[in-house]
Amino acid sequence: MSKIALVDDDRNILTSVSMTLEAEGFEVETYNDGQQAFDAFNKKLPDMAVLDIKMPRMDGMDLLQRLRQKSSMPVIFLTSKDDEIDEVLGLRMGADDYVKKPFSQRLLVERIRAFLRRQDAMDGTISASDAEDGKVIERGDLRMDPLRHSVSWKGRDVSLTVTEFLLLQALAQRPGFVKSRDQLMDVAYDDQVYVDDRTIDSHIKRLRKKLRSVDPDFSAIETLYGIGYRYNEE
Repeated sequence: MSKIALVDDDRNILTSVSMTLEAEGFEVETYNDGQQAFDAFNKKLPDMAVLDIKMPRMDGMDLLQRLRQKSSMPVIFLTSKDDEIDEVLGLRMGADDYVKKPFSQRLLVERIRAFLRRQDAMDGTISASDAEDGKVIERGDLRMDPLRHSVSWKGRDVSLTVTEFLLLQALAQRPGFVKSRDQLMDVAYDDQVYVDDRTIDSHIKRLRKKLRSVDPDFSAIETLYGIGYRYNEE
């Protein structure tokens, strides 16, 4: 049973969403603010977190930043209609996705299940029949091991979220070939989950930033404006 942390200062959301998730077979822990959640996460991390952005004591952005220092577990933000800047900033900081309020609880459940399936794959639970996806990828200075969810560049480890890993894997599997944003969306999200171009762009920016943190000269991911992205093996 997967454990989901739901963090929001709106008690109605905590009650209704936790009831829905529990009915779907999840174990749910609820928190009224970011500080309360962070204190609990220091003792034991959940399998996934769903965070509101605007909360007292510690907001969702601050909580996410602290989380990313210790874990790459999937994180979904809950945002209001007017929080476009926060959405982009959250994705660049390492959130995997966002859902706008008011939201369909069925959509939220579908997104949670999609990310948990991908997390299971990254944890090495994929079968031998998925051999192509499970092979170690070596492209110049890049080394990726899908079964261990490990990435290194020039021998230095790089910690990626599930979404970042899947996007890099899709690009590195076929160096020199262009992947459109739609193709990358198909890789990172289930068919029933819609995301816009901005989401993919934000993940790529975050991915580049992480790789440049170990190598300031990293330039293997090329943007082809209006078309998509390409991995160039050096």
